[in-house]
Amino acid sequence: MWKRNGLSIVLFLLLICFLLGQIWTGFLTHNEELKEAHRPLLGLWEYLHSGHFVSATFENWESEFLQMGMYVLLTVTLRQKGSAESRPLSPDEEEERVEDGPTPWPVRRGGVWKALYGHSLAIAFGLLFFMSFSLHLAGSWRAEVDEMAFKGLPPPTCWEHLWSSSFWFESFQNWQSEFLAVLSLVILTIFLRQKDSPQSKPMAAPHSQTGD
Repeated sequence: MWKRNGLSIVLFLLLICFLLGQIWTGFLTHNEELKEAHRPLLGLWEYLHSGHFVSATFENWESEFLQMGMYVLLTVTLRQKGSAESRPLSPDEEEERVEDGPTPWPVRRGGVWKALYGHSLAIAFGLLFFMSFSLHLAGSWRAEVDEMAFKGLPPPTCWEHLWSSSFWFESFQNWQSEFLAVLSLVILTIFLRQKDSPQSKPMAAPHSQTGD
C-alpha cells in the first residue's frame, strides 16, 4: 500500500497537519482580535463555523483549484520550449505511454460519456473552484456582517459584498500568487534540474528539450 500510495498518503497527512495548524492559530488570532474589541470570545467549535475561518480556508482553496484547472486547460494547446511542464512541441516527439489494464468504461461506452470523460479533469476543477468560490463568498460575507453589526452599521447584502473591493482583494491576492508559482515552475524547469523528480528533466537533458 505504501509503495503504491505513499505520495498521496504523505500529501494528505501534510494537508491535515497544516489545516489543523491554520485552525488553531486562526482561532487564537481571531479571539485576540475579539478580546481587543471587547467582544465575546468564541469556542473552537463556534470558530469553525465563523466567517473568519470559512473565508480564510476557501479563498485559498479557490485559488488552488483555479490555478490547477487553468493549468490543465492551457497545457492542452500551449507549449513552452524547454520546459518539463510542457508537452513536446511536435506530435512526432510525443510518446504515448499506456499501461496494460482495462480501458475506462466511459471510453468503451462512447458517445456523450466519452466526450465528458475527455474533459472530466477540467470539469472537476471547475466545479471545485465554483464550490470554493461560493463558500469563500459566504464566509467573507458573514465576517463582514458581524463586523458591521459590532460597529452599529447596516450590514451589506451578499450581492453587495460580492461586488465590494474587499472581497475581490481577498481573491486576487491569492490568484496572483498561484499563477506566479506555476509560471516559476514552468520557467525554472527549462534551466534547472532536481535529481529523480518527475517534475524535472533528466540532468543531462539539453535546455531546449521540451517535456519531461
